[in-house]
Amino acid sequence: MKQQAETARTNLNSQTNVLVKTSILAVIAYLLMLIEIPVFFFPDFLRIDASDIPAIIGGFAFGPVTGVAIEGIKNLIKFATGSWSGGIGELANFIVGTAWVLPAAIIYKKRKKRKAALFGMIIGIFSMVIIGALVNYFVLIPLYLPGVDAKSIVLYSIIPFNLFKGIVITIITMLIYKKISPILHN
Repeated sequence: MKQQAETARTNLNSQTNVLVKTSILAVIAYLLMLIEIPVFFFPDFLRIDASDIPAIIGGFAFGPVTGVAIEGIKNLIKFATGSWSGGIGELANFIVGTAWVLPAAIIYKKRKKRKAALFGMIIGIFSMVIIGALVNYFVLIPLYLPGVDAKSIVLYSIIPFNLFKGIVITIITMLIYKKISPILHN
């Protein structure tokens, strides 16, 4: 009986620890979301931020659900604190970020090796590009920019931007994850 109580207390402490770290990563992601870097060869509404890095780190450390939760929380905070797009930008960020984080974290969860992380993020880039193109073409561009040539925007802006962003964020993540991982697991 005493051992069961100790196990329950340990599980509760572990769950609380993950929730606290998830919350911290979500706030860091939100703060990084505020630092947007325009890329001169893309339209002004497409800017790079590093907010997906805490989500992928959380996904690698605690599983895919945590990575998606971080994506969701950062976008809810952004929407609640002032959205310049009426929530469409946050919706786009959530969908595209989740399309990258989810497959990467699932693949890494199955085999926690550096090659699996890289492979997962590469698959995530392709997922992000495909899902980002489809969602932008059929939903987001018609909502945000009605009456424009959605096909041209997707082909010449959205797809190259998501590919570029995915590569940049993957490189940064590969450089820092193993340095941050021990902090998250302690």
